[in-house]
Amino acid sequence: MSIRNPFPSPYQGVRLRGYVKNRNIVVGDHSYYSGYYHGKPFDECALYLHPDRGDVDKLIIGKYCCIASGAQFVMSGNQGHRADWISPYPFHAFEEFQGAVDGFQRKGDTVIGNDVWIGLEALILPGIRIGDGAVVAARSIVTKEVEPYTVVAGNPAQVVRKRFCDADIKLLLRIKWWDWPQDKVRRNCKLLQGSDVQALARVQ
Repeated sequence: MSIRNPFPSPYQGVRLRGYVKNRNIVVGDHSYYSGYYHGKPFDECALYLHPDRGDVDKLIIGKYCCIASGAQFVMSGNQGHRADWISPYPFHAFEEFQGAVDGFQRKGDTVIGNDVWIGLEALILPGIRIGDGAVVAARSIVTKEVEPYTVVAGNPAQVVRKRFCDADIKLLLRIKWWDWPQDKVRRNCKLLQGSDVQALARVQ
């Protein structure tokens, strides 16, 4: 079944699956980017993700994610500046320094879980994992892993609170509602738009 894109243009918002062309970006169903205030497509939000370089780490985004305007993902294509070397200068990139070594180091894939909300102009650093159901506040700089159903904010991003109690978080991670068939999600939208985790768990 084809799904109507609810946004008038790719700059105002777009469902990412099938829209993103970069082979190093993988997106799950129903996730969208709303780039209205920054006037650029989502591909430009993944920085240093060079399509011609096969060893660049991937940006993997789960299902039902909401990514606000101006959010950026710094990928490992720029990780040639080595702070553990005397000079971080990329000598290898210039022909007059022929024979210099490329300092590129993989950071690992950047993985955004399912049902994650990434706020306005948030910045995600390379190799970060953000758990299912997490919320990244506007203009936060995420430098380390974010646990599921956790709200983080600031520079560097710190835990503000858990969205639910530990027992409910475990239950939500077991339910994995984002893996339900679309029709089941549609039938249970009212529960998903509430806070009664126990009621959601009783859905057959």
